[in-house]
Amino acid sequence: MTGELLTALDARLPLVAVATLVAGFMRGFVGFGAALITIPVLSYAFGPLVAVPSGAVMALPTTLQLLPDAIRHGERAVVVPIAIAAFTAAPLGAWLLVSIDPALMKIVISSLVISMVAMLARGWTLAGPASVGVLVAAGGAGGLVQGAAGIGGPPVVAVVLSRPGPAVQQRGNVLAVMTVISLPALVPLWYHGLFTREAVLIGAALVPLSLISTWVGSRYFSTGGQRHFRRAALGVLAVVGVATFVEAVHDYLARDTDAAPVAVA
Repeated sequence: MTGELLTALDARLPLVAVATLVAGFMRGFVGFGAALITIPVLSYAFGPLVAVPSGAVMALPTTLQLLPDAIRHGERAVVVPIAIAAFTAAPLGAWLLVSIDPALMKIVISSLVISMVAMLARGWTLAGPASVGVLVAAGGAGGLVQGAAGIGGPPVVAVVLSRPGPAVQQRGNVLAVMTVISLPALVPLWYHGLFTREAVLIGAALVPLSLISTWVGSRYFSTGGQRHFRRAALGVLAVVGVATFVEAVHDYLARDTDAAPVAVA
């Protein structure tokens, strides 16, 4: 099985490599959005059961790579309430995953993200520092959504971007909250035995490309990209929201079609 997967990696290496480079650059530049690029490509190459854990293996070193920026520029007063609420709400989200139609949940969540992006694009920001209540609500929503639908980042990032402040501070907060949201997602992958030898090997093979492109993205932010940060972050959020909405609607309609009774002549 390992040989077959590595052969597939050799055959589709250009596509996987380009996706990894683009995703790493976006991760280093805006702080999130890499999975939107890598997971679909890895799923095409190896299937989702290998793609998701491989992507997690590949992403972990870049998370550690960007951690100094998160610590240096992130605001503890913002990150800590979000982190506590996200960790608390994630188990409830996992319970909702088996209790509520995930496609419907993704439709609602992606619609809210798209609406939030539209408001932010029109110049809306929170009036002054966000209260602890707002941050706890954002973290709770992110943890809930991460546990239920695997897309907890966008709701939290949208709230972080709504706060006034320089780009370097906003990016630091984004990096910090994305670390908080993404690390707990490793637990269910491990629990369900998805970190197979094949998945780990593929993820590890892509780590060097991911680290290099993440460094380039981070370097671009530091050497002039700051002025484009907000527009780029909103653009990534919009793409995530629209892509998730389209995927969820497709899954919902496909489920209804499969469940429809077949007429007997």
